[in-house]
Amino acid sequence: MAGHPLNVKELFNRISVFHTSSWFDVFIRHFKKIVLITVSVLLGVIFLLGWMSAKKVREVVIEGFNQQQLVLARHAASQIENSINILKRELYLLSLSPFVQYAEPVFMAKRMEIAFLSVREEGVLEIRFIENKKRKTHLMDALGYSVFRPDSHDDLRYLKWARQKENMGHIMISDVSVLTRGDNDQRLIKKVVMPVWQVSVDEAHSAATNELLGVLMFIVDVHSLIEKITKGIRSGQTGYAWVIDYNGVFLYHLETDFIGKSAFEARQEKKPMISFARINEIQKEMMLKGKEGTSWYISGWHRGEEREMEKLIAYSPIRIDDKDKNRIWSVAVVAPIIEVEGVIRTVQMGQFILEGTVILTILLGAGLIIGIMLRWSSLLSEEVEKKTAELKKSEERYKSLIENANDIIFTVDRNGIITSMNMAGYSFYKISREDIMGVNLGELCFNEDSAVLQLKAIEGVFDSHISNQITYPVNIDGEEHWLSTIFSPLFDEAGKSFAVLGIARDISLIKKKGKEEQMYHAEKLASMGTLAAGVAHEINNPLAIILGFSDMLLEKTKPDSEEYNILKTIEGQAMNARRVVQNLLSFARYSEYKEEFIDVNHSVEVVINVVKNTLFLNKIFLTLQMQDNLPEVKANAGELEQVFLNIINNAIHAMRGGGALNVKTSLSNGQVEIRFADTGTGIKKEYRTKIFDPLFTTKSVGEGTGLGLSVSYGIITKFGGTIRFETKTVEESSEDHGTTFIITLQAVKQ
Repeated sequence: MAGHPLNVKELFNRISVFHTSSWFDVFIRHFKKIVLITVSVLLGVIFLLGWMSAKKVREVVIEGFNQQQLVLARHAASQIENSINILKRELYLLSLSPFVQYAEPVFMAKRMEIAFLSVREEGVLEIRFIENKKRKTHLMDALGYSVFRPDSHDDLRYLKWARQKENMGHIMISDVSVLTRGDNDQRLIKKVVMPVWQVSVDEAHSAATNELLGVLMFIVDVHSLIEKITKGIRSGQTGYAWVIDYNGVFLYHLETDFIGKSAFEARQEKKPMISFARINEIQKEMMLKGKEGTSWYISGWHRGEEREMEKLIAYSPIRIDDKDKNRIWSVAVVAPIIEVEGVIRTVQMGQFILEGTVILTILLGAGLIIGIMLRWSSLLSEEVEKKTAELKKSEERYKSLIENANDIIFTVDRNGIITSMNMAGYSFYKISREDIMGVNLGELCFNEDSAVLQLKAIEGVFDSHISNQITYPVNIDGEEHWLSTIFSPLFDEAGKSFAVLGIARDISLIKKKGKEEQMYHAEKLASMGTLAAGVAHEINNPLAIILGFSDMLLEKTKPDSEEYNILKTIEGQAMNARRVVQNLLSFARYSEYKEEFIDVNHSVEVVINVVKNTLFLNKIFLTLQMQDNLPEVKANAGELEQVFLNIINNAIHAMRGGGALNVKTSLSNGQVEIRFADTGTGIKKEYRTKIFDPLFTTKSVGEGTGLGLSVSYGIITKFGGTIRFETKTVEESSEDHGTTFIITLQAVKQ
């Protein structure tokens, strides 16, 4: 609070400076220029972003189109590989046929015919089986079955290849070659070749010889096999596919003149003026090495249209030989980039419209802002003048509130140096405003302990950022005063505490009143002591008679009889009554007491024997939990038993409708602990701080004196122990209610 006027004043000064300076006028004068520069920068940024966005859109659309082409290329490659695998599977199954294994002409012809019909759709032109020993060639083609001696150099070469043991079980795919049938029938073929070893058995041949029988081959029309898969591929509106083998020869192309020719040479022959370096590089470094990807290249034609154009390409490998990883074909899907130019223009047009809208909005917004600012400048000037007047009034009211407050309000730094104080402080400490500034707060106390207490509280508030309240005496002109001060942190804009605010109140009158009440209470206790001393004699006389007759009757009674035990109980209770009288006297004068080593378990048992019948009559169930070998304590047995009896009597009073009392003794950390737990109504919250006060009782008149727990507290404290309680009322817990008194006494070391 003390720091607040300074903040208000500073704010007021800032507003005054702002109002009286020419900064605001300069700002308004140059605001148009600022807006124009800002708009120009924004427009430049928008055009730059538009150009970059258009470029990015083009790249994204092209990449998306190429990815679609790549999907088509992958699918075509997968289908071609599948067709080749079908040929391999059928060749393998045919090689295991017993009719082929044992060269039975009649059945062999039928089996080869069945195989030819199943693979004819995959482009197979002929099936040949060349016997090793007999040098016969079995041929099955569209004209039928025939047998003749090998007349082809290739047939003999493949037979020689089959004789090599390491080729057993391996299927070889030959290079692509040209097969001429007649004058105008030239086809690209490849041969799928497999050696046949006699490994099968049947009813006529119970054991295989494992000898080389010959070589089996499919002669395949490569163009026909690939064309049925790639001819229908259409990328965009006019895109198509083409295939090259591992030597770079076109196996399929929409330009039929290219088929069977080198891809590196065919293009250059058709358009020698165009550089095909990029597509040649793609074929050499990517496609022929079995890689997959997308790119672009320059072409000179497309579906009959001959001109230089940019094409998009996606390519995927075709793996035809599992043993030789370098024997790879590649399928490519291509389309002119004009296929996607329409999509790019559509997207860019929408983008340009959006940019134009944004630019128009910015221009309109700039004009609107300039108009609003001109209007706002005039209104702001009026508002500043109005607020300045209000702040002046607010500051005056705030100063008046602080200065006229009855409490002492001040601020100090971490070292306790006073930085501000109100009039109540100057008046209380009887010091002028000029003399108090820069003085340490401890110097005003004229009390070293109070000064230390205040400085510690200030340091604690700085460190913890939590308010703290302390009460301490100060000496002003030889007269003692008591102050109750609340120290609170003050924070700056960064959230750091820069000072501590103190609000102090003079509570000397309250302290004086408290001392008067204590004197009155002491006088009351003194009166009680005088009364107790007078009553003691009257009570001691009948007690002496009771004790005398009890002693006389004990001499005439057998020690092992029930009457003897009853008389001993009477004697013990009379002695306890005498001790109660002595306790009353302890409020009025100091009396010496005798300490001895006490067995707590024994003292508890003595008291229980006294109250056992009372507990039974009040329907209170008693449980004892006594720890064996409990160490002794140093106390007075009679006084300790009196404490136990007082607590048990209070428990009986709290359980008038019946209940349970649990008495437990134990040893914990060198302390003997005695617990009395009842299931009574519990102690109400408003009574819990008063139950050990002398003369405080919740019992009706005639039922209690209010001295029991007070005397008990004094006895236990005298022996260096502690007595405390835990309680829950019926309202707090409907099931687990009641009170537990816990007494702890120092155990005596053996």
